[in-house]
Amino acid sequence: MKNITDRHEFILKKLKEDGKVSIIELTDLMEVSGVTIRKDLKLLEDKNLLFRTRGGGSINNPYANERTINEKAFINADEKQKIAKAALSLIEKNDSITIGSGTTVFELARCLYPNQHLTVITPALKVGLELSTRPNVEVLQLGGLIRSNSSSVAGSYAERVLSEISCGVLFLGVDGIDMDFGFSITNLAEATLNQKMIDTAQTVVIMADSSKFDKRGLGKVCGFEQVHYIITDNGISEFIVNQIEEKGVKVIIAD
Repeated sequence: MKNITDRHEFILKKLKEDGKVSIIELTDLMEVSGVTIRKDLKLLEDKNLLFRTRGGGSINNPYANERTINEKAFINADEKQKIAKAALSLIEKNDSITIGSGTTVFELARCLYPNQHLTVITPALKVGLELSTRPNVEVLQLGGLIRSNSSSVAGSYAERVLSEISCGVLFLGVDGIDMDFGFSITNLAEATLNQKMIDTAQTVVIMADSSKFDKRGLGKVCGFEQVHYIITDNGISEFIVNQIEEKGVKVIIAD
């Protein structure tokens, strides 16, 4: 299929049918080089007909936009509450956990009422305030520059404290989960802090509703090899679940 018009029509047809295309698949089907397909995808993206992704193209925007924490609170609120309740079972008898920033992990703080002493480390002001008067909970609030969009701190002060502590479980929210790129968020400073929090934890748990899959934020937090659990809702496809578990990560579906 050498004609550029025919190739573009074929690519757009596949996008309409499958929602995304891969360069490898297109090179096999159209019997042209990967270089040619990449040029085709670039031209189609310039015409706002698709979004280029790593290794292909998508009809949906794969890049997560940064929103304020107040805006995010109303998005998939029921799913976030279910995810938070499912996360409680992973705390068990740990005496220390870390709760990151974001609306999904904040829901965990809202439903956290431990029967025994628990230290909670967090960069998120809303999490700290929520738990500050909770029975059996001691809060270690990380300090630093407060970002207004997330009401959370980031920077060297928080990272310095994290370098001297260890915790049982880290509960982390993300803006994007991509099978190639890994886990990411929209802010680079917070991405760096999340990387430091991962280094302190024995178990890493990602809490993310199904809308976060096949998305990417600006800053990569980690790859699948650093994550033990993903808790999400039943909107995730069985195909993606199988792909994730093949990477050694346990997927928990909250219902």
